[in-house]
Amino acid sequence: MSRLRLHPEYHLVERIGWLRAAVLGANDGIVSTASLIVGVAAANTADGGVLIAGVAGLVAGAMSMAAGEYVSVSSQSDTERADLARERSELTENAKAELDELAEIYVQRGVDPALARQVAQQLMAKDALTAHARDELGISKITTARPVQAALTSAAAFSVGAAMPLLMVLVSPAGDLVPIVSGASLCFLALLGAIGARAGGANVLRATVRVTFWGALAMAITAGIGEIFGAVV
Repeated sequence: MSRLRLHPEYHLVERIGWLRAAVLGANDGIVSTASLIVGVAAANTADGGVLIAGVAGLVAGAMSMAAGEYVSVSSQSDTERADLARERSELTENAKAELDELAEIYVQRGVDPALARQVAQQLMAKDALTAHARDELGISKITTARPVQAALTSAAAFSVGAAMPLLMVLVSPAGDLVPIVSGASLCFLALLGAIGARAGGANVLRATVRVTFWGALAMAITAGIGEIFGAVV
């Protein structure tokens, strides 16, 4: 029995597609919605107006995240398909040159020239396009763009993140809405940073501090703008 069958390995990079979209969506949902709520509340807006602004921010943000991710990842997918089509054509028209190219890639990585050519020949005999996609273009099953998955993940994650500061609006006393929403949102951001770092195998403390700092800065700026416009109006 193969050693790989006895000792299967699971790598964190396999999560990169959905993890990036989920963390980005949830983080944006908390920061943008909490900042919107804090800014509107700081302008002395009635509680009903604050809640409506928060709900509108949730819906608009989720749709924007879904559309943005879909368009962005679709562009990546289009580029990948174009490169694969070009590579497929080159393999058909000049297989020997493509063999030399693949062998040279392995030589540059430190493989003996004779062995590199033998490896290239065997890989191309099995699946030439996959070999060139992976080693020449850097396209693999793990990193392949998935527009629909990215869009849905981002929209769902944004909605979940935005729902957290909205919940604080419902349970906070009118006079304490700004500090409660701000404090709770920073706690949510810290927790999200820790979970994202843990899932991705990154440094938990660094990720937590980073996401909390930028969230606090965003809320402080919008609160200041709300205070200024509230006083003017």
